[in-house]
Amino acid sequence: MLHVYNSLTRKKEPFSPLHPPFVGIYVCGPTVYDEPHLGHAKSYVSFDVVVRFLRASGYRVRYVQNITDVGHLLGDFQEGEDRILRKARLEQKEPAEVAYHYEVLFFRAMDQLNCLRPDISCRASGHIIEMQELTKILLKKGYAYEVNGNVYFEVAKFPSYGKLSGKKLDELLEGVRVEVAEGKRDPSDFALWKKADPQHLMQWPSPWGMGFPGWHIECSTMAMKYLGESIDIHGGGLDNQFPHHECEIAQSESATGKPFAKYWLHNNMVTMHGQKMSKSLGNFVTLNELLKKRPAMAIRFFILQGHYRSPQDFSEEALDAAEKGFERLARTVLAVREKRGSMSVPLEELPEKWLSYKNRFFEFLNDDFHTAGGLSVLFDLAKEANILLDSGETNLAEWQAIDTLFTQLGEEILGLRFETFEKNIFPIESEIISFLIELRNRFRAEKQFALADEIRNRLSMMGIVLEDRKDGTIWRRK
Repeated sequence: MLHVYNSLTRKKEPFSPLHPPFVGIYVCGPTVYDEPHLGHAKSYVSFDVVVRFLRASGYRVRYVQNITDVGHLLGDFQEGEDRILRKARLEQKEPAEVAYHYEVLFFRAMDQLNCLRPDISCRASGHIIEMQELTKILLKKGYAYEVNGNVYFEVAKFPSYGKLSGKKLDELLEGVRVEVAEGKRDPSDFALWKKADPQHLMQWPSPWGMGFPGWHIECSTMAMKYLGESIDIHGGGLDNQFPHHECEIAQSESATGKPFAKYWLHNNMVTMHGQKMSKSLGNFVTLNELLKKRPAMAIRFFILQGHYRSPQDFSEEALDAAEKGFERLARTVLAVREKRGSMSVPLEELPEKWLSYKNRFFEFLNDDFHTAGGLSVLFDLAKEANILLDSGETNLAEWQAIDTLFTQLGEEILGLRFETFEKNIFPIESEIISFLIELRNRFRAEKQFALADEIRNRLSMMGIVLEDRKDGTIWRRK
């Protein structure tokens, strides 16, 4: 049975969705004002595995992820400038132009990392009416107040504020200078709707004048629109736990009188030399930059080696090790696929000997999505497969069973693409090898066997093995 660590209760709990077999999961998406970085990869690869494993466990999952293209203001207490507006000013572009550009870069990077697209990808700017309606409800119920075109949530009216993060407002505000907006009753009150200056490029009409939504109201609105007033899982980065997720809980539960999310899952951060990797600190590595130098599956493998709730320290050495680990596993998978032909066998029909690998894998993933444990099972399977490969085993059923496990556990659940090892990791190298094979075949046809053998021997010295078959010559790494 699946157990997940619930940030709300601070303990592992059996997973029991509200309306089985349906599971609604909402994960905070990116604010699209800059390039995606390795921290984004950690978050979205982690939740990609959550979604994949839930589906493999028989649940019907609706995965909702937002795009924040308005309202995310600078500063811990959201009193600064809109991040996208600031970027638009720096780049001398329209805000929508900036948002769309970085949204495209985000999804392009996620596609390369083999993250499933969410079932619903919703932009904040497309849900302004719904945000205004939720704000009206909070005003009517007395949890919010309006002043000079701004609408604020009154935190003092929600006594359990802080229950997710365990933080107390008095402690947070001690010693911190916060510029309190005019008319705000308390520094901790947060904006549901902000009044826009006349020159503000992103603004909409509202009952309180021209303005734009606050960041926190956006996620509550979109999560409830597509998943209902109470949802199964709310996910996001640990850095969003306070104040963002705390504010989501306060406004959502005040509006509905119901628990907002049953389970809160938070992934930890990627660090560099022990320090959080982030845009604001200027120590982040963009995925676009990294994907030019590293295979996408090496990056995914690096993330899967850690636990989603644990921090991971980035270094070139750690990525080197991840790349070698993925290559080692992929070599075995591809060698097995050459043996098994085009046939496959359903997972439930595996012989007991091989079914034990599936059971061990599920035990790890059922323990709060322990991906590193899942990888260890795949390496154990690869070890046994290599013994069979070395023995010259020809039992087709054995190869089909092994390949089924690699496909369903490694590819469908962990999201690894083993085929990219030969096809896409080193495209120039692959083209050169293919050319040399064509040249060798030409020499053989012309009975220049010495030259053909020299090509085979030189490739062998470089670790490339050629196999001549009836349907042509294939190559693999030793």
